[in-house]
Amino acid sequence: MNVATPIAMADVLRAEASIEPDAPITTPVTKETQIIAIYGKGGIGKSFTLANLSYMMAQQGKKVLLIGCDPKSDTTSLLFGGRACPTIIETSSKKKLAGEEVKIGDVCFKRDGVYAMELGGPEVGRGCGGRGIIHGFELLEKLGFHEWGFDYVLLDFLGDVVCGGFGLPIARDMCQKVIVVGSNDLQSLYVANNVCSAVEYFRKLGGNVGVAGMVINKDDSTGEAQAFAKAVGIPVLAAIPADDGIRKKSANYEIIGLPGGEWGPLFEELAKNVGLAPPVRPTPLSQDGLLGLFASDVTGRDVVLEPATMEDMCGASVLNKPSLEVVYDAV
Repeated sequence: MNVATPIAMADVLRAEASIEPDAPITTPVTKETQIIAIYGKGGIGKSFTLANLSYMMAQQGKKVLLIGCDPKSDTTSLLFGGRACPTIIETSSKKKLAGEEVKIGDVCFKRDGVYAMELGGPEVGRGCGGRGIIHGFELLEKLGFHEWGFDYVLLDFLGDVVCGGFGLPIARDMCQKVIVVGSNDLQSLYVANNVCSAVEYFRKLGGNVGVAGMVINKDDSTGEAQAFAKAVGIPVLAAIPADDGIRKKSANYEIIGLPGGEWGPLFEELAKNVGLAPPVRPTPLSQDGLLGLFASDVTGRDVVLEPATMEDMCGASVLNKPSLEVVYDAV
């Protein structure tokens, strides 16, 4: 058995990382199923939002499929009370070794009308997460993804990275619209702005995907996320407050988007807005424009960039060594 050397493996990983996604399809969207990709900074609450949104949609009579596209495979954990479901990539590997085919029941599970699955990803240091996403969708296509009859397919994507497989729905027109989840902090809005930039980039190439809006999670009413949405030209679909009760229930893997419950009306409104919001072409902000949403004492905009010197770099006086370069006088 030949084992790849570290250098050879590094070359393979570099080659994988350099692969650009295909150009977007330019044909009009004709699917009745709404395929929606949700992006946001890691830890911002995408999985919490999606678990409750998908649950509420199912209670409203919609047929919903929730697909986790984050290598952490934590999208469905809240929906299933903390239990981890087998990922498509892991299951596929095991089945392949056993000479068996993957079946729907091996990777798709349901609760109260919500269907859910996790794509999964490679182990740390053993592959590219983006390529894992691409491989996962290839397996979904083999399982008949394009023939499934759902009202909504919700894709939970890591928003910190919008290249390769993580940018697949935008780059290849796999979804009709994108929703960003953010909060009143610079890092989450930076990620949201990056996603808007990716959407705008592929629209210029002829793509059809647009941004349907923003969900503000852990809203403390300081207003930066609202200002961001207004500046880039997208609506706020819902603002979920920074509430300790919500935090505790989420930590205990409890669904709060229940009809008739305390937070039922909020998620009923969110479900309605998600379904009706049209995909729009955003106007991403520049870095200065993004920083301008926050007070200067928060972002450090008052800091002046002071150029370093060679003395700084060497930690001692730098001697001017005579050059050996020969300079000829102009004739």
